[in-house]
Amino acid sequence: MRMTINTFEVHERYFQKGMAIPIRVERAKKPNSRIKQQQAFKQQRYVSVAAFKGAAIAQPPEAPIVPQTYEEPMLANYVPIYVMLQLGVITNDNVLEDKAKLEKQLKELRAAGVDGVMVDVWWGIVESKGPQQYDWSAYRSLFQLVQDCKLKLQAIMSFHQCGGNVGDSVFIPLPKWVLEVGESNPDIFYTNRSGLRNKECISLGVDNKPFFNGRTPVQMYSDYMKSFRENMADFLESELLIDVEVGLGPAGELRYPSYQESQGWEFPGIGEFNCYDKYLQADFKEAATRAGHPEWELPDDAGLCNDIPESTKFFRSKGTYQTEKGKFFLTWYSNKLLTHGDEILDQANKVFLGCRVKLAAKIAGIHWWYKTESHAAELTSGYYNLNDRDGYRPVARMFGRHNAILNFTCLEMRNSEQPEEAKSCAQELVQQVLSGGWRENLEVAGENALPRYDSEGYNQILLNARPNGVNKKGPPKLRMYGVTYLRLTEKLFQKQNFDIFKIFVKKMHANQDLCPDPEKYYHYTVPMERSKPKIPLENLLEATKPVKPYPWIEATDMNVSEASGFFADIIAIILSVFRRNRN
Repeated sequence: MRMTINTFEVHERYFQKGMAIPIRVERAKKPNSRIKQQQAFKQQRYVSVAAFKGAAIAQPPEAPIVPQTYEEPMLANYVPIYVMLQLGVITNDNVLEDKAKLEKQLKELRAAGVDGVMVDVWWGIVESKGPQQYDWSAYRSLFQLVQDCKLKLQAIMSFHQCGGNVGDSVFIPLPKWVLEVGESNPDIFYTNRSGLRNKECISLGVDNKPFFNGRTPVQMYSDYMKSFRENMADFLESELLIDVEVGLGPAGELRYPSYQESQGWEFPGIGEFNCYDKYLQADFKEAATRAGHPEWELPDDAGLCNDIPESTKFFRSKGTYQTEKGKFFLTWYSNKLLTHGDEILDQANKVFLGCRVKLAAKIAGIHWWYKTESHAAELTSGYYNLNDRDGYRPVARMFGRHNAILNFTCLEMRNSEQPEEAKSCAQELVQQVLSGGWRENLEVAGENALPRYDSEGYNQILLNARPNGVNKKGPPKLRMYGVTYLRLTEKLFQKQNFDIFKIFVKKMHANQDLCPDPEKYYHYTVPMERSKPKIPLENLLEATKPVKPYPWIEATDMNVSEASGFFADIIAIILSVFRRNRN
Protein backbone atom coordinates (compact mmCIF):
# COMPACT_ATOMS: atom_id res chain seq x y z
CA MET A 1 0.00 0.00 0.00
CA ARG A 2 1.26 3.50 -0.77
CA MET A 3 -0.89 5.98 1.11
CA THR A 4 -2.05 7.67 4.30
CA ILE A 5 -5.46 6.75 5.66
CA ASN A 6 -8.49 8.91 4.93
CA THR A 7 -6.66 11.39 2.77
CA PHE A 8 -6.70 12.02 -0.92
CA GLU A 9 -1.88 11.07 -0.67
CA VAL A 10 15.04 18.76 -2.98
CA HIS A 11 16.52 19.27 -5.25
CA GLU A 12 19.67 21.20 -4.16
CA ARG A 13 19.16 23.30 -1.09
CA TYR A 14 19.37 26.79 -2.50
CA PHE A 15 17.91 28.51 0.52
CA GLN A 16 17.66 28.03 4.25
CA LYS A 17 15.99 30.83 6.13
CA GLY A 18 17.32 32.10 9.38
CA MET A 19 20.93 30.91 9.05
CA ALA A 20 23.70 33.39 8.47
CA ILE A 21 26.36 30.86 7.47
CA PRO A 22 26.69 29.25 4.06
CA ILE A 23 24.98 25.90 3.61
CA ARG A 24 26.68 23.06 1.84
CA VAL A 25 24.89 21.93 -1.29
CA GLU A 26 25.44 18.39 -2.48
CA ARG A 27 25.67 18.57 -6.26
CA ALA A 28 26.13 15.33 -8.10
CA LYS A 29 27.92 15.67 -11.39
CA LYS A 30 28.00 13.53 -14.46
CA PRO A 31 31.19 13.55 -16.57
CA ASN A 32 31.34 14.72 -20.17
CA SER A 33 27.83 16.20 -20.12
CA ARG A 34 26.89 19.87 -20.11
CA ILE A 35 30.54 20.54 -19.25
CA LYS A 36 30.41 24.30 -19.16
CA GLN A 37 27.48 24.39 -16.77
CA GLN A 38 28.86 21.67 -14.54
CA GLN A 39 32.26 23.34 -14.30
CA ALA A 40 30.49 26.39 -12.98
CA PHE A 41 28.58 24.26 -10.47
CA LYS A 42 31.80 22.57 -9.41
CA GLN A 43 33.14 25.93 -8.23
CA GLN A 44 29.83 26.90 -6.62
CA ARG A 45 28.94 24.25 -4.05
CA TYR A 46 27.66 26.56 -1.34
CA VAL A 47 24.58 28.70 -0.96
CA SER A 48 24.70 31.87 1.08
CA VAL A 49 21.33 32.46 2.65
CA ALA A 50 22.26 35.91 3.84
CA ALA A 51 23.10 36.84 0.26
CA PHE A 52 20.33 34.89 -1.43
CA LYS A 53 18.40 37.17 -3.72
CA GLY A 54 16.47 35.31 -6.38
CA ALA A 55 19.08 32.88 -7.69
CA ALA A 56 22.21 34.14 -5.94
CA ILE A 57 24.71 31.30 -5.58
CA ALA A 58 27.81 31.63 -3.41
CA GLN A 59 31.35 30.39 -3.74
CA PRO A 60 32.80 28.45 -0.80
CA PRO A 61 33.04 30.56 2.39
CA GLU A 62 36.52 31.90 1.72
CA ALA A 63 35.62 33.06 -1.82
CA PRO A 64 33.68 36.21 -2.76
CA ILE A 65 29.99 35.82 -3.50
CA VAL A 66 29.09 35.98 -7.18
CA PRO A 67 25.69 35.56 -8.83
CA GLN A 68 25.03 32.53 -11.02
CA THR A 69 23.55 32.94 -14.48
CA TYR A 70 21.22 30.17 -15.60
CA GLU A 71 20.91 29.25 -19.26
CA GLU A 72 17.28 28.15 -18.77
CA PRO A 73 16.22 29.75 -15.47
CA MET A 74 12.66 28.39 -15.41
CA LEU A 75 14.01 24.83 -15.52
CA ALA A 76 15.46 25.48 -12.07
CA ASN A 77 11.80 25.40 -10.90
CA TYR A 78 11.05 22.09 -12.64
CA VAL A 79 9.73 19.36 -10.30
CA PRO A 80 9.67 15.92 -11.96
CA ILE A 81 6.43 13.96 -11.69
CA TYR A 82 6.17 10.18 -11.46
CA VAL A 83 3.12 7.92 -11.47
CA MET A 84 2.72 4.92 -9.19
CA LEU A 85 1.95 1.72 -11.06
CA GLN A 86 -0.81 -0.68 -10.02
CA LEU A 87 -0.13 -2.75 -6.91
CA GLY A 88 -0.60 -5.96 -8.87
CA VAL A 89 1.23 -5.00 -12.08
CA ILE A 90 3.30 -8.12 -11.36
CA THR A 91 0.92 -10.90 -10.31
CA ASN A 92 1.32 -13.28 -7.38
CA ASP A 93 2.37 -15.84 -9.99
CA ASN A 94 5.28 -13.55 -10.92
CA VAL A 95 3.93 -12.55 -14.32
CA LEU A 96 3.77 -9.11 -15.95
CA GLU A 97 0.04 -8.76 -16.44
CA ASP A 98 -1.40 -7.39 -19.71
CA LYS A 99 1.84 -6.04 -21.10
CA ALA A 100 0.19 -4.57 -24.22
CA LYS A 101 -2.28 -2.54 -22.17
CA LEU A 102 0.43 -1.31 -19.83
CA GLU A 103 2.63 -0.30 -22.76
CA LYS A 104 -0.19 1.80 -24.18
CA GLN A 105 -0.71 3.49 -20.80
CA LEU A 106 2.99 4.18 -20.33
CA LYS A 107 3.20 5.78 -23.75
CA GLU A 108 0.23 7.97 -22.89
CA LEU A 109 1.95 9.04 -19.68
CA ARG A 110 5.10 9.87 -21.59
CA ALA A 111 3.11 11.90 -24.13
CA ALA A 112 1.47 13.75 -21.23
CA GLY A 113 4.90 14.84 -20.02
CA VAL A 114 5.28 12.42 -17.09
CA ASP A 115 8.92 11.86 -16.13
CA GLY A 116 8.69 8.32 -14.82
CA VAL A 117 6.86 5.68 -12.81
CA MET A 118 7.17 4.02 -9.41
CA VAL A 119 6.68 0.30 -8.72
CA ASP A 120 6.61 -1.96 -5.67
CA VAL A 121 9.13 -4.78 -6.01
CA TRP A 122 7.38 -7.29 -3.76
CA TRP A 123 9.48 -9.55 -1.54
CA GLY A 124 6.54 -11.94 -1.32
CA ILE A 125 6.66 -12.47 -5.11
CA VAL A 126 10.37 -12.49 -5.92
CA GLU A 127 11.56 -14.74 -3.07
CA SER A 128 8.38 -16.78 -2.75
CA LYS A 129 9.80 -20.20 -3.62
CA GLY A 130 12.27 -20.41 -0.76
CA PRO A 131 15.14 -18.65 1.01
CA GLN A 132 17.45 -16.97 -1.50
CA GLN A 133 15.53 -18.40 -4.46
CA TYR A 134 14.95 -15.19 -6.38
CA ASP A 135 13.01 -14.85 -9.61
CA TRP A 136 13.37 -11.42 -11.20
CA SER A 137 12.12 -12.36 -14.67
CA ALA A 138 8.77 -10.54 -14.53
CA TYR A 139 10.35 -7.41 -13.07
CA ARG A 140 13.05 -7.46 -15.74
CA SER A 141 10.30 -7.50 -18.37
CA LEU A 142 8.59 -4.57 -16.64
CA PHE A 143 11.81 -2.56 -16.32
CA GLN A 144 12.60 -3.12 -19.98
CA LEU A 145 9.14 -1.92 -20.94
CA VAL A 146 9.52 1.23 -18.86
CA GLN A 147 12.89 1.89 -20.44
CA ASP A 148 11.54 1.31 -23.95
CA CYS A 149 8.82 3.88 -23.21
CA LYS A 150 11.56 6.39 -22.29
CA LEU A 151 10.43 6.81 -18.70
CA LYS A 152 12.49 6.84 -15.51
CA LEU A 153 11.83 4.41 -12.67
CA GLN A 154 11.53 4.52 -8.88
CA ALA A 155 11.80 1.02 -7.37
CA ILE A 156 10.49 0.19 -3.89
CA MET A 157 12.03 -2.67 -1.95
CA SER A 158 8.67 -3.79 -0.55
CA PHE A 159 9.36 -6.00 2.47
CA HIS A 160 5.75 -5.79 3.63
CA GLN A 161 2.42 -7.40 2.82
CA CYS A 162 0.03 -5.81 0.36
CA GLY A 163 -3.50 -6.09 1.71
CA GLY A 164 -5.38 -5.07 4.84
CA ASN A 165 -5.30 -1.31 4.39
CA VAL A 166 -7.27 1.33 2.53
CA GLY A 167 -6.65 1.11 -1.21
CA ASP A 168 -5.08 -2.35 -1.18
CA SER A 169 -6.77 -3.86 -4.23
CA VAL A 170 -4.71 -7.05 -4.24
CA PHE A 171 -3.29 -9.39 -1.62
CA ILE A 172 0.42 -10.17 -1.68
CA PRO A 173 1.59 -11.78 1.58
CA LEU A 174 5.09 -12.13 2.92
CA PRO A 175 6.97 -15.16 1.55
CA LYS A 176 5.33 -18.41 2.65
CA TRP A 177 8.50 -19.69 4.30
CA VAL A 178 8.65 -16.52 6.42
CA LEU A 179 5.05 -16.98 7.54
CA GLU A 180 5.82 -20.59 8.43
CA VAL A 181 8.44 -19.40 10.91
CA GLY A 182 5.71 -17.24 12.42
CA GLU A 183 3.45 -20.26 12.93
CA SER A 184 5.90 -21.75 15.42
CA ASN A 185 7.10 -18.38 16.75
CA PRO A 186 4.34 -15.77 16.40
CA ASP A 187 6.40 -13.22 18.33
CA ILE A 188 8.31 -12.41 15.12
CA PHE A 189 5.29 -10.26 14.28
CA TYR A 190 4.23 -6.93 15.74
CA THR A 191 1.76 -7.50 18.59
CA ASN A 192 -0.66 -5.20 20.37
CA ARG A 193 -1.60 -5.34 24.05
CA SER A 194 -4.54 -7.64 23.31
CA GLY A 195 -2.15 -10.16 21.76
CA LEU A 196 -3.31 -9.57 18.19
CA ARG A 197 -0.48 -10.32 15.75
CA ASN A 198 0.11 -8.22 12.66
CA LYS A 199 1.55 -10.24 9.77
CA GLU A 200 2.00 -7.23 7.50
CA CYS A 201 5.74 -7.20 8.19
CA ILE A 202 8.32 -8.62 10.58
CA SER A 203 8.71 -6.90 13.96
CA LEU A 204 11.80 -4.77 14.41
CA GLY A 205 12.19 -6.63 17.70
CA VAL A 206 13.79 -9.53 15.81
CA ASP A 207 15.87 -7.47 13.35
CA ASN A 208 19.06 -9.24 14.39
CA LYS A 209 17.78 -12.65 15.44
CA PRO A 210 18.71 -15.56 13.08
CA PHE A 211 15.29 -17.20 13.06
CA PHE A 212 15.01 -17.58 9.27
CA ASN A 213 17.14 -20.51 8.17
CA GLY A 214 20.05 -19.00 10.05
CA ARG A 215 19.52 -15.49 8.68
CA THR A 216 18.28 -12.39 10.48
CA PRO A 217 15.64 -10.11 8.93
CA VAL A 218 18.30 -7.46 8.31
CA GLN A 219 20.39 -10.07 6.47
CA MET A 220 17.35 -11.17 4.46
CA TYR A 221 16.65 -7.62 3.37
CA SER A 222 20.31 -7.11 2.48
CA ASP A 223 20.49 -10.35 0.48
CA TYR A 224 17.33 -9.39 -1.41
CA MET A 225 18.79 -6.01 -2.35
CA LYS A 226 22.10 -7.63 -3.37
CA SER A 227 20.24 -9.95 -5.71
CA PHE A 228 18.27 -7.00 -7.07
CA ARG A 229 21.49 -5.14 -7.82
CA GLU A 230 23.07 -8.15 -9.52
CA ASN A 231 20.03 -8.94 -11.65
CA MET A 232 19.22 -5.33 -12.52
CA ALA A 233 22.83 -4.28 -13.15
CA ASP A 234 22.16 -3.23 -16.75
CA PHE A 235 19.22 -1.03 -15.73
CA LEU A 236 21.28 0.54 -12.95
CA GLU A 237 24.12 1.15 -15.39
CA SER A 238 21.80 2.79 -17.92
CA GLU A 239 20.43 5.02 -15.12
CA LEU A 240 16.87 3.91 -15.72
CA LEU A 241 16.46 3.92 -11.94
CA ILE A 242 16.58 7.30 -10.29
CA ASP A 243 16.11 6.05 -6.73
CA VAL A 244 15.62 2.90 -4.71
CA GLU A 245 13.12 3.35 -1.89
CA VAL A 246 13.84 0.99 0.99
CA GLY A 247 10.80 -0.43 2.76
CA LEU A 248 11.13 0.04 6.52
CA GLY A 249 7.77 -1.14 7.85
CA PRO A 250 4.05 -1.47 7.11
CA ALA A 251 3.10 0.10 3.76
CA GLY A 252 6.85 0.48 3.27
CA GLU A 253 6.84 3.33 5.79
CA LEU A 254 9.11 3.81 8.80
CA ARG A 255 6.43 3.28 11.47
CA TYR A 256 4.71 0.69 13.62
CA PRO A 257 1.50 -0.95 12.27
CA SER A 258 -0.63 0.96 14.77
CA TYR A 259 -3.69 1.17 12.53
CA GLN A 260 -4.86 -1.54 10.15
CA GLU A 261 -8.34 -1.88 8.72
CA SER A 262 -8.17 -5.67 8.54
CA GLN A 263 -7.82 -5.68 12.34
CA GLY A 264 -10.85 -3.45 12.85
CA TRP A 265 -9.31 0.03 12.86
CA GLU A 266 -11.53 2.86 11.60
CA PHE A 267 -10.61 6.48 10.96
CA PRO A 268 -9.95 8.49 13.09
CA GLY A 269 -9.07 5.94 15.76
CA ILE A 270 -5.89 6.62 17.71
CA GLY A 271 -4.41 3.22 16.89
CA GLU A 272 -2.48 1.02 19.33
CA PHE A 273 1.10 0.58 20.43
CA ASN A 274 2.56 -2.54 18.80
CA CYS A 275 5.43 -3.60 21.03
CA TYR A 276 3.97 -6.47 23.05
CA ASP A 277 5.78 -9.36 21.38
CA LYS A 278 8.11 -11.07 23.84
CA TYR A 279 11.26 -9.65 22.24
CA LEU A 280 10.25 -6.01 22.48
CA GLN A 281 8.82 -6.57 25.95
CA ALA A 282 12.18 -7.96 27.06
CA ASP A 283 14.00 -5.06 25.41
CA PHE A 284 11.86 -2.54 27.23
CA LYS A 285 12.30 -4.28 30.57
CA GLU A 286 16.07 -4.26 30.09
CA ALA A 287 16.04 -0.56 29.18
CA ALA A 288 13.85 0.32 32.16
CA THR A 289 16.12 -1.65 34.51
CA ARG A 290 19.19 0.19 33.20
CA ALA A 291 17.34 3.44 33.86
CA GLY A 292 16.78 2.42 37.48
CA HIS A 293 13.09 1.50 37.11
CA PRO A 294 12.83 -2.31 36.87
CA GLU A 295 9.22 -2.02 38.02
CA TRP A 296 8.09 -0.18 34.88
CA GLU A 297 6.00 -2.11 32.38
CA LEU A 298 4.66 -1.33 28.91
CA PRO A 299 1.53 0.88 28.88
CA ASP A 300 -1.74 -0.69 29.99
CA ASP A 301 -3.83 2.48 29.82
CA ALA A 302 -3.52 3.53 26.15
CA GLY A 303 -6.94 2.27 25.09
CA LEU A 304 -7.94 0.46 21.92
CA CYS A 305 -7.38 1.32 18.27
CA ASN A 306 -10.71 3.13 17.75
CA ASP A 307 -10.64 5.18 20.93
CA ILE A 308 -10.22 8.94 21.03
CA PRO A 309 -7.41 10.51 23.09
CA GLU A 310 -9.54 11.86 25.93
CA SER A 311 -11.12 8.44 26.54
CA THR A 312 -7.75 7.00 27.60
CA LYS A 313 -5.62 7.61 30.69
CA PHE A 314 -2.48 7.62 28.59
CA PHE A 315 -3.38 10.25 25.97
CA ARG A 316 -5.85 12.48 27.79
CA SER A 317 -4.89 15.93 29.02
CA LYS A 318 -2.26 15.57 31.78
CA GLY A 319 -2.22 11.86 30.99
CA THR A 320 0.45 9.20 31.34
CA TYR A 321 2.28 10.41 28.25
CA GLN A 322 3.36 13.50 30.24
CA THR A 323 4.74 11.55 33.21
CA GLU A 324 8.34 10.41 33.65
CA LYS A 325 7.33 6.82 32.89
CA GLY A 326 5.34 7.85 29.82
CA LYS A 327 8.15 9.97 28.44
CA PHE A 328 10.63 7.14 28.97
CA PHE A 329 8.39 4.69 27.12
CA LEU A 330 7.74 7.03 24.20
CA THR A 331 11.45 7.79 23.86
CA TRP A 332 12.28 4.08 23.86
CA TYR A 333 9.46 3.27 21.40
CA SER A 334 10.46 5.96 18.90
CA ASN A 335 14.20 5.32 19.31
CA LYS A 336 13.72 1.66 18.37
CA LEU A 337 12.21 2.89 15.11
CA LEU A 338 15.16 5.20 14.47
CA THR A 339 17.66 2.40 15.07
CA HIS A 340 15.69 0.02 12.83
CA GLY A 341 15.61 2.45 9.92
CA ASP A 342 19.24 3.41 10.36
CA GLU A 343 20.47 -0.19 10.28
CA ILE A 344 18.53 -1.19 7.17
CA LEU A 345 19.47 1.98 5.27
CA ASP A 346 23.09 1.32 6.18
CA GLN A 347 22.82 -2.14 4.62
CA ALA A 348 21.14 -0.66 1.53
CA ASN A 349 23.97 1.83 1.18
CA LYS A 350 26.53 -1.00 1.24
CA VAL A 351 24.58 -2.93 -1.39
CA PHE A 352 24.24 -0.05 -3.86
CA LEU A 353 27.66 1.45 -3.22
CA GLY A 354 29.04 2.80 -6.49
CA CYS A 355 25.68 2.77 -8.29
CA ARG A 356 24.42 6.00 -9.85
CA VAL A 357 21.20 5.95 -7.88
CA LYS A 358 19.90 7.55 -4.67
CA LEU A 359 18.33 5.86 -1.68
CA ALA A 360 14.92 6.96 -0.43
CA ALA A 361 12.75 6.15 2.57
CA LYS A 362 9.21 7.05 3.51
CA ILE A 363 7.58 8.68 6.54
CA ALA A 364 3.83 8.24 7.01
CA GLY A 365 1.45 11.19 7.10
CA ILE A 366 -0.42 10.62 10.38
CA HIS A 367 -2.45 13.81 10.30
CA TRP A 368 -5.41 12.95 12.55
CA TRP A 369 -5.31 14.15 16.17
CA TYR A 370 -2.44 16.49 15.18
CA LYS A 371 -4.48 19.38 16.59
CA THR A 372 -4.58 17.80 20.08
CA GLU A 373 -1.96 18.04 22.85
CA SER A 374 -0.99 14.36 22.78
CA HIS A 375 -0.85 13.75 18.99
CA ALA A 376 -2.06 10.25 19.91
CA ALA A 377 -2.14 8.69 16.43
CA GLU A 378 1.41 9.83 15.76
CA LEU A 379 2.63 8.45 19.08
CA THR A 380 1.19 4.97 18.50
CA SER A 381 2.82 4.99 15.05
CA GLY A 382 6.21 5.71 16.58
CA TYR A 383 6.52 9.43 15.87
CA TYR A 384 7.14 11.10 19.24
CA ASN A 385 5.85 14.44 18.02
CA LEU A 386 4.27 16.98 20.36
CA ASN A 387 3.75 20.72 20.30
CA ASP A 388 7.03 21.14 22.20
CA ARG A 389 8.93 18.21 20.65
CA ASP A 390 9.70 17.59 16.97
CA GLY A 391 9.34 13.88 16.26
CA TYR A 392 10.34 14.05 12.59
CA ARG A 393 13.63 15.94 12.41
CA PRO A 394 15.53 13.16 14.22
CA VAL A 395 14.31 10.80 11.49
CA ALA A 396 15.42 13.29 8.83
CA ARG A 397 18.81 13.61 10.50
CA MET A 398 19.18 9.83 10.44
CA PHE A 399 18.22 9.76 6.74
CA GLY A 400 20.89 12.39 6.15
CA ARG A 401 23.62 9.99 7.30
CA HIS A 402 22.77 7.85 4.26
CA ASN A 403 22.09 10.76 1.88
CA ALA A 404 18.58 9.35 1.53
CA ILE A 405 15.62 11.20 0.04
CA LEU A 406 12.85 11.84 2.57
CA ASN A 407 9.55 10.81 1.00
CA PHE A 408 6.37 12.08 2.67
CA THR A 409 2.67 11.64 1.98
CA CYS A 410 -0.64 13.54 2.05
CA LEU A 411 0.63 16.40 -0.12
CA GLU A 412 -2.85 16.91 -1.57
CA MET A 413 -4.69 17.26 1.73
CA ARG A 414 -6.40 20.41 2.94
CA ASN A 415 -7.62 20.82 6.51
CA SER A 416 -11.05 21.91 5.33
CA GLU A 417 -11.61 18.53 3.67
CA GLN A 418 -11.24 16.55 6.90
CA PRO A 419 -14.03 15.93 9.45
CA GLU A 420 -13.79 18.24 12.42
CA GLU A 421 -13.85 15.37 14.94
CA ALA A 422 -10.55 14.04 13.54
CA LYS A 423 -8.68 17.14 14.79
CA SER A 424 -6.60 16.95 11.63
CA CYS A 425 -3.99 19.47 10.57
CA ALA A 426 -2.58 17.85 7.47
CA GLN A 427 -1.31 21.11 5.99
CA GLU A 428 0.67 21.98 9.11
CA LEU A 429 2.02 18.42 9.32
CA VAL A 430 3.30 18.55 5.75
CA GLN A 431 4.85 21.95 6.44
CA GLN A 432 6.57 20.64 9.58
CA VAL A 433 7.99 17.46 8.03
CA LEU A 434 9.16 19.05 4.78
CA SER A 435 10.73 21.95 6.64
CA GLY A 436 12.53 19.53 8.94
CA GLY A 437 13.91 17.64 5.96
CA TRP A 438 15.15 20.82 4.33
CA ARG A 439 16.70 22.03 7.58
CA GLU A 440 18.64 18.76 7.69
CA ASN A 441 19.83 19.47 4.14
CA LEU A 442 17.92 16.54 2.62
CA GLU A 443 16.31 16.05 -0.73
CA VAL A 444 12.57 15.97 0.00
CA ALA A 445 10.02 14.16 -2.16
CA GLY A 446 6.37 13.31 -1.68
CA GLU A 447 3.14 11.65 -2.74
CA ASN A 448 -0.57 12.17 -2.59
CA ALA A 449 -2.26 9.71 -0.23
CA LEU A 450 -5.40 8.78 -2.13
CA PRO A 451 -6.27 9.42 -5.81
CA ARG A 452 -7.42 12.91 -6.71
CA TYR A 453 -8.57 14.13 -10.11
CA ASP A 454 -9.63 17.70 -9.23
CA SER A 455 -7.88 21.03 -9.40
CA GLU A 456 -8.09 21.61 -5.63
CA GLY A 457 -6.10 18.48 -4.89
CA TYR A 458 -3.57 19.22 -7.63
CA ASN A 459 -3.15 22.82 -6.50
CA GLN A 460 -2.36 21.71 -2.96
CA ILE A 461 0.34 19.36 -4.28
CA LEU A 462 1.75 22.19 -6.39
CA LEU A 463 1.82 24.48 -3.38
CA ASN A 464 3.80 21.95 -1.34
CA ALA A 465 6.14 21.21 -4.26
CA ARG A 466 7.22 24.89 -4.37
CA PRO A 467 6.07 26.43 -1.06
CA ASN A 468 7.32 29.90 -1.97
CA GLY A 469 6.41 29.78 -5.63
CA VAL A 470 8.57 29.88 -8.74
CA ASN A 471 11.55 32.12 -9.36
CA LYS A 472 11.75 33.27 -12.97
CA LYS A 473 15.45 34.04 -12.58
CA GLY A 474 16.61 30.65 -11.32
CA PRO A 475 16.13 28.27 -8.38
CA PRO A 476 13.14 28.85 -6.11
CA LYS A 477 13.75 29.25 -2.41
CA LEU A 478 12.27 25.81 -1.72
CA ARG A 479 11.58 23.01 -4.16
CA MET A 480 10.74 19.33 -3.73
CA TYR A 481 13.03 16.84 -5.42
CA GLY A 482 10.08 15.07 -7.03
CA VAL A 483 6.43 14.12 -6.60
CA THR A 484 4.84 10.72 -7.21
CA TYR A 485 1.16 10.65 -8.15
CA LEU A 486 -0.98 7.82 -6.82
CA ARG A 487 -1.98 5.95 -8.97
CA LEU A 488 -2.18 4.58 -12.53
CA THR A 489 -5.85 3.57 -13.00
CA GLU A 490 -8.46 3.44 -15.73
CA LYS A 491 -10.16 6.39 -14.05
CA LEU A 492 -7.07 8.54 -14.54
CA PHE A 493 -7.31 8.03 -18.31
CA GLN A 494 -10.93 9.17 -18.54
CA LYS A 495 -10.82 12.20 -20.81
CA GLN A 496 -11.83 14.89 -18.32
CA ASN A 497 -9.52 13.48 -15.62
CA PHE A 498 -6.58 13.05 -17.97
CA ASP A 499 -6.99 16.51 -19.44
CA ILE A 500 -6.65 18.16 -16.04
CA PHE A 501 -3.87 15.74 -15.06
CA LYS A 502 -1.86 16.87 -18.09
CA ILE A 503 -2.27 20.48 -16.98
CA PHE A 504 -1.09 19.47 -13.52
CA VAL A 505 2.02 17.83 -14.99
CA LYS A 506 2.78 20.98 -16.99
CA LYS A 507 2.44 23.10 -13.85
CA MET A 508 4.73 20.76 -11.93
CA HIS A 509 7.25 21.45 -14.65
CA ALA A 510 6.78 25.20 -14.15
CA ASN A 511 5.09 25.46 -17.55
CA GLN A 512 8.08 23.82 -19.25
CA ASP A 513 7.86 20.88 -21.63
CA LEU A 514 9.02 17.45 -20.50
CA CYS A 515 12.76 17.57 -19.88
CA PRO A 516 14.27 14.10 -20.42
CA ASP A 517 17.69 15.21 -19.14
CA PRO A 518 17.57 15.67 -15.34
CA GLU A 519 20.83 17.59 -15.43
CA LYS A 520 19.05 20.47 -17.12
CA TYR A 521 16.96 20.97 -14.00
CA TYR A 522 20.03 20.38 -11.82
CA HIS A 523 19.45 16.78 -10.76
CA TYR A 524 22.83 15.12 -11.10
CA THR A 525 23.81 11.59 -10.15
CA VAL A 526 27.16 10.29 -8.95
CA PRO A 527 28.25 6.87 -7.75
CA MET A 528 26.85 6.29 -4.28
CA GLU A 529 29.38 6.87 -1.52
CA ARG A 530 29.55 5.16 1.85
CA SER A 531 27.17 6.37 4.57
CA LYS A 532 28.60 8.86 7.01
CA PRO A 533 29.60 7.61 10.50
CA LYS A 534 26.81 6.46 12.76
CA ILE A 535 25.14 9.31 14.64
CA PRO A 536 24.76 8.71 18.40
CA LEU A 537 21.15 8.71 19.57
CA GLU A 538 21.77 11.72 21.77
CA ASN A 539 22.85 13.69 18.70
CA LEU A 540 19.80 12.56 16.75
CA LEU A 541 17.58 13.62 19.63
CA GLU A 542 19.06 17.12 19.65
CA ALA A 543 16.84 17.61 16.59
CA THR A 544 13.71 17.22 18.72
CA LYS A 545 13.94 20.89 19.68
CA PRO A 546 11.08 22.58 17.81
CA VAL A 547 12.05 25.06 15.12
CA LYS A 548 9.53 27.22 13.34
CA PRO A 549 8.80 25.75 9.89
CA TYR A 550 9.50 27.69 6.73
CA PRO A 551 6.65 29.95 5.60
CA TRP A 552 4.36 28.78 2.78
CA ILE A 553 2.64 31.16 0.41
CA GLU A 554 -1.14 31.04 0.69
CA ALA A 555 -1.81 29.51 -2.74
CA THR A 556 0.31 28.12 -5.54
CA ASP A 557 1.36 30.50 -8.29
CA MET A 558 1.02 27.62 -10.78
CA ASN A 559 -2.71 27.15 -10.41
CA VAL A 560 -4.24 24.30 -12.40
CA SER A 561 -7.62 26.03 -12.55
CA GLU A 562 -6.18 29.04 -14.31
CA ALA A 563 -5.42 26.84 -17.29
CA SER A 564 -8.81 25.17 -17.11
CA GLY A 565 -10.93 28.19 -17.80
CA PHE A 566 -13.44 30.38 -16.02
CA PHE A 567 -16.03 27.65 -15.52
CA ALA A 568 -13.48 25.37 -13.87
CA ASP A 569 -12.79 28.13 -11.34
CA ILE A 570 -16.49 28.44 -10.56
CA ILE A 571 -16.82 24.67 -10.14
CA ALA A 572 -13.77 24.59 -7.85
CA ILE A 573 -15.28 27.29 -5.62
CA ILE A 574 -18.62 25.48 -5.45
CA LEU A 575 -16.93 22.19 -4.59
CA SER A 576 -14.86 23.86 -1.88
CA VAL A 577 -17.95 25.38 -0.26
CA PHE A 578 -19.79 22.06 -0.52
CA ARG A 579 -16.98 20.16 1.19
CA ARG A 580 -16.74 22.68 4.02
CA ASN A 581 -20.49 22.54 4.63
CA ARG A 582 -20.46 18.75 4.52
CA ASN A 583 -17.70 18.55 7.12
